[in-house]
Amino acid sequence: MQIVAGISLKGIKPRVWDKTSEYYLPQLHAVMISYADFHKMPKRRREAMEKGLHESLGIPTQVKIYLDNGAFYFIKRDGETPRKEYEEFVEKAKPDWYPIPQDFIPTPKMTFKEQKECFKRTMEMNLAYKDHPSYIPVIHISELLEDYVNEIKAHKEFLAKPYIALGGIVPNLLRAPKALPYHKILSSIQHIREEFKNTKLHVFGIGGTATIHLAALLRINSVDSSGWRSRAARGMIQLPGTGERIVAPLGNWRGRQVSQQEEKKLEDCLCPACRQHKLNGLKISGMQGFCNRATHNLWILLEEARLIEEHLYSGNYKEWYKEHLDNTIYRPLIAQIVENLE
Repeated sequence: MQIVAGISLKGIKPRVWDKTSEYYLPQLHAVMISYADFHKMPKRRREAMEKGLHESLGIPTQVKIYLDNGAFYFIKRDGETPRKEYEEFVEKAKPDWYPIPQDFIPTPKMTFKEQKECFKRTMEMNLAYKDHPSYIPVIHISELLEDYVNEIKAHKEFLAKPYIALGGIVPNLLRAPKALPYHKILSSIQHIREEFKNTKLHVFGIGGTATIHLAALLRINSVDSSGWRSRAARGMIQLPGTGERIVAPLGNWRGRQVSQQEEKKLEDCLCPACRQHKLNGLKISGMQGFCNRATHNLWILLEEARLIEEHLYSGNYKEWYKEHLDNTIYRPLIAQIVENLE
């Protein structure tokens, strides 16, 4: 399973893809950036179109660049993505992966009628680009999932696409008002995986050390997350097999403080930031502290994904995760999937 690291034009550091950077992570193979960032920065948009995304961002070609369509941003502000501008950007900036120009994201608190409208408008966009082989269709985890499945399967052009992207999962996992029950979310993803066995699946926005266990067990091909950066900005770090911890007192963010026992484990962390700056490097403020925490968080995520694949391949995942994973929210869901796999 590929971990796609979400990045931002507002602050491109740490340059974890750069071999000359102290924060270089050779196991990183893909990043994602939002078209909304370029829409807000016309100069950067022009530069990306003139040079191509890889050159303009200084990202080597072996690291794939995924483009997010920025749907949430445009719905909140302008209502509609400027489709022609998005098409022009895709053509000239040449991202390696990109979805339809806009999808209309249902939230759990929406009425069924409102969710139906999101489905209708998203499918209209999917259909408008079904003959463009590289535009990835988007479907949402919602009450209308079966409608999405039936519509996609009705058109051979969709079945020839390399990927289908799944959205709408994050607000449900984070227990937004009227969120779908966890078991329904899992069964929905399992259903999609069974219905589209020959198509790769990408899930937008899940990328915690516990949720990537769910994604791997459900045979998701790639997931993206910007959590490695947002946690770092709040003074938080991720720990292997568990949740996030506060290491730097930045603002009034709530969360568990890192314990003395966890601090001892961090002394042995092999990520580039910890090897060079040790535990104190995670605790400092400013840009260096942010870069240290962000690099640590992404390294932990990549390492977690590697360990999951290693133990699934060796056949001892069931025994390993029970010792390794202590997340209390998602562990029962992981146990449920493991049981169903046997």
